[in-house]
Amino acid sequence: MRARDIMTSPVLTVRPGAPAAAAARLLRIRGFGALPVVDEDDRLVGVVTAADLSWPASGSTVGEVMTAPVLSRGPGADLVDLATVLLEPRRHCVPIVSADRVIGIVTRRDLARVVGRDDGVIAVEVRRRLVRYSGHGHWGVTVHRGVVRIRAEFADETDRFVAIALAEAVAGVVRAHAETGPPSGDFQNAGGLG
Repeated sequence: MRARDIMTSPVLTVRPGAPAAAAARLLRIRGFGALPVVDEDDRLVGVVTAADLSWPASGSTVGEVMTAPVLSRGPGADLVDLATVLLEPRRHCVPIVSADRVIGIVTRRDLARVVGRDDGVIAVEVRRRLVRYSGHGHWGVTVHRGVVRIRAEFADETDRFVAIALAEAVAGVVRAHAETGPPSGDFQNAGGLG
């Protein structure tokens, strides 16, 4: 699973010259914890959080209280990388950028929504997608803490690549691996696949 699969998009942004009080009001009304700050060319220049806005004096601007430089990721960033970044103290969001422009945002809430899925539910969905792709049910699938292992007689590297891509597109999948060989009992019976 990648940033593009879980990010909120389009994303609400604010300019550095905006009044801090207006940004604080926007965060409160929308229930957000942070906003990306962009310049006149819509390029990411910082992030302003509710905590940043809780102390500024009247008349302050977003640019005066924002955090900069800001850590961002591209739309292809994997879930493990995003989770690692979001577990850092005081980091509540990761802006997702393409060509220096903000195209989305991933928050701790977005991450919790997909990481918290039951392994059995994930296994069933992965197997369903694999069967749709191939037209047969000769797939062994196990899932442990969101990590998917697929075992099958792959025709070639392309099939293995597609199987991994299909699995990683399922909500809750942290990472996927594919192994060549006949599905064994431990694979077929895992995750409620029988």
